Amino acid sequence: MSGFGATTITDEVLEGIDLSGKTVLVTGGSSGLGQETARAMAAKAAHVVITARNPTQMDEAVAAIKGETPGARVETLTCDLASLKSIKKAGTQANQRFDKIDVLINNAGVMACPKTQTADGFEMQFGTNHLGHFALTKQLMPLIEAGSDAQGSGRIVNLSSRGHHICPADLDDPNFETGEYAPWVSYGRSKTANILFTKGLEDRYGDKGIHAYAVHPGGINTNLSRHLSDKAEQELIKNVTASDPNFKFKSIPQGAATQVWAATASELEGRGGVYCEDCNIAKVDDISRNSGVRSYALDKASADQLWALSEQMTGAAF
Repeated sequence: MSGFGATTITDEVLEGIDLSGKTVLVTGGSSGLGQETARAMAAKAAHVVITARNPTQMDEAVAAIKGETPGARVETLTCDLASLKSIKKAGTQANQRFDKIDVLINNAGVMACPKTQTADGFEMQFGTNHLGHFALTKQLMPLIEAGSDAQGSGRIVNLSSRGHHICPADLDDPNFETGEYAPWVSYGRSKTANILFTKGLEDRYGDKGIHAYAVHPGGINTNLSRHLSDKAEQELIKNVTASDPNFKFKSIPQGAATQVWAATASELEGRGGVYCEDCNIAKVDDISRNSGVRSYALDKASADQLWALSEQMTGAAF
């Protein structure tokens, strides 16, 4: 046990930690959990790079962070995770601009959106939440390996969700080409994929000193829910409280705490391929509706199948 829990905030996780010399890249860093993660780590002297689609929003986030921490070292990198062209461009720029990345936090995402497609024809949630981060991680891997060589270890944190309880990933019909599209099923599939990707990364890079962690941040009222109608949002809360009568929304600093913990906790050193919630490693649990990680999300055969499919779909061969 870490000594932290559901109400822990980012600054408590980082108390006494010095991130000087560390470079941290956070996707979706212009708002919500990503901006809070960037703020908290920049306040501990990390060199932080935030990515997002909108340069203006990123500039506003940087101004807010520097307003709170004068002298904070925060940079921006434009990247649209729904476009392989944008991802490749961002990767090229990152490798030109930076010497290393010690921590990559794949934080960005979309939730329960209507059926739409990415620029490359992928179903939007699977395409953004998983394939976009898969392709970006491939582009950034030389920098992550450089960080591992320089500092002794590297970390990749993938934001998943308890939404992975909804269903396994569907590796036969990832784009809903044959099955009927359902927003929450799509979200659940993509969040399971985030954990399987974590497993795949650990299997391939753990022995090189690069460790991967999947994270459930908790229920937080951020712009992730921007696609939900009032009725859909009420239905979501109804379903969540039915499975967890003690459910409470977290604040953004509480929600970002687990990914910050996964990125920095000394007790996780050398121990990747796990799913974390409330600043602790979750147990494998196929029954509980309010905690734990499903065994299908850590299945090696599924992780390997997803890896091969992702390389085929994106052309991003590690």
